[in-house]
Amino acid sequence: MPKMKTNSGAKKRFALTGSGKIKRKYAFKRHILTKKEKDRKRALRGSGLVHKTDLGNVRFLLAIGK
Repeated sequence: MPKMKTNSGAKKRFALTGSGKIKRKYAFKRHILTKKEKDRKRALRGSGLVHKTDLGNVRFLLAIGK
């Protein structure tokens, strides 16, 4: 059986936390920032966690077991 390969796009976008959760960045912070409010841009700076409904897909892309 060949080795499982990690999706290279996913490994750049997601990170595993110490407790096993998957961290992600917020979207909509790349360009066209002049029309967005300062508070909205500040809120998009941080990072969040992958939602439980998407965890299975992200774990598959990262080749992580359960």
